Amino acid sequence: MAYEVKAGSVEWNPTAARLRELTEKMPNSQVTEFGNVVVKARVDSRSAKSTYIVDDSTNTTKQTITRAEYDRVAAAQDDHLAGRDVVVVDGYIGSDPGFRTRARLVIEASNANIAGMQKQLFYPVDEDYDPATWEPDTTVVYTPNLPMEGYPNDRLIAVDLNAGITRVFNSDYFGESKKGGLRMWNNIVYERGGLSLHAGCKVIPVGGENKTVLIVGLSGTGKTTTTFTTQLGSKPVQDDFIALMPGGRVYTTENGCFAKTFGLDPEFEPTIYHATVKPDAYLENVSVDADGKVDFFDTSYTKNGRTTWPFKYVDPWPADKVEPAEFLLILNRNENIVPGVARLDRAQAAAYFMLGETTGTSAGGKDEDGKFLRVPGTNPFFPRDMADMGNRMLELLDSHELKVFVLNTGRVGGGEGDDRGKKVKIPHSSAIVQAIVEGTIEWEDDPDFGYEIASSVPGIDDLEILQPRRLYERQGRMEEYDAMVERLKAERREYLSSFTGLDEAIVKSIG
Repeated sequence: MAYEVKAGSVEWNPTAARLRELTEKMPNSQVTEFGNVVVKARVDSRSAKSTYIVDDSTNTTKQTITRAEYDRVAAAQDDHLAGRDVVVVDGYIGSDPGFRTRARLVIEASNANIAGMQKQLFYPVDEDYDPATWEPDTTVVYTPNLPMEGYPNDRLIAVDLNAGITRVFNSDYFGESKKGGLRMWNNIVYERGGLSLHAGCKVIPVGGENKTVLIVGLSGTGKTTTTFTTQLGSKPVQDDFIALMPGGRVYTTENGCFAKTFGLDPEFEPTIYHATVKPDAYLENVSVDADGKVDFFDTSYTKNGRTTWPFKYVDPWPADKVEPAEFLLILNRNENIVPGVARLDRAQAAAYFMLGETTGTSAGGKDEDGKFLRVPGTNPFFPRDMADMGNRMLELLDSHELKVFVLNTGRVGGGEGDDRGKKVKIPHSSAIVQAIVEGTIEWEDDPDFGYEIASSVPGIDDLEILQPRRLYERQGRMEEYDAMVERLKAERREYLSSFTGLDEAIVKSIG
């Protein structure tokens, strides 16, 4: 049954101008030097520990609530909204008429910035749209000002996959709206035979052919940066979520971008920077002084500053003209012995996809920032048993050849502050991506992990970035290196073995 909107007043699908007007009335909003608006939210990252899925709507056994408990909190939220002014934003997740999903956001008007940001990400409704007859497939009901006692930080994200409804309590962070819709869409894609990837997508012209590249990575690993960094006149298609279907077919999700702003520099990320400073962009949790001057490098409040803007700002590749995917890049923001790039075989590809290794950032909150993480598929929003994800990826690799690589977007030989280490810089990663699609990398077998590592990449003259073992050898740290190899292999096998029902070929591919 579709969710029935009942509130003190309802504005149906207000214009972008109206949502901006409402946002500027918010006491925690401010107009910046760029003419866009920034909101300083109470919550500065997504609330993973407060997210629960109704147990009869999923096959996962982790962090669930009963149907009775869901009904209780739903009634409390409906009672709260009955006396509030709300806005409703309708649109599509995805652009393809044969694949797109009808999506709706219902939110208190007092937090209109979230509605304005979501409107930028939805593909717009059709000209004959009528809210009275338009039935969404997914609905996010969002009450930022209603605490839910008994849950972490009195905050709750309650997900009912059967009804396609997510209810958000006591968070004013926009990411809960965006991820609320996409989490339910994850389940829809799986039921259609595909797999949702927490991935960017770009098209790179090579020798008269257009190569489709998918970039998988946790927030903060450089997924958006890698997507927008230009090689050979490449154009972005999508920056955060795509559907990968049998035969390598790719479907987009969003009509806009939700990007991190910390450290945003026009020299290194010109595309993102120039879109972010446009007047229609929304900023969230970005440092601004009393005169509206923006500081993208200030960490006094949070590193997890964010922006949304329409994809049209970056001249994207047409979403309906994307060839089947040919390359899959798995980003790993590491700081020790992961090479700048490694080439994987089929089973290794599924394994490293499931390992989802990286160093956490502020996007995951204080519990993840700076800590080594493993998140299957780099997708913390997959609402099913995680073995389903790995097995489906193996099926998709069997249906269509993908060339799969791991890229380290962090450091080798030591973390920040360790002068023995080296940073894998944006120009390094860009050179690697270009060499991958041009086929100009020379490969050799890695004796430790069984994948292939680069012996030569055009544009990179530091072999220690490509082969960290050489750095450790030169520095007399081979005992440390060997111990790390054995520890990583043992941890990876143990981690993959923890997923009951995961194809044995995936587990055995780790040496």
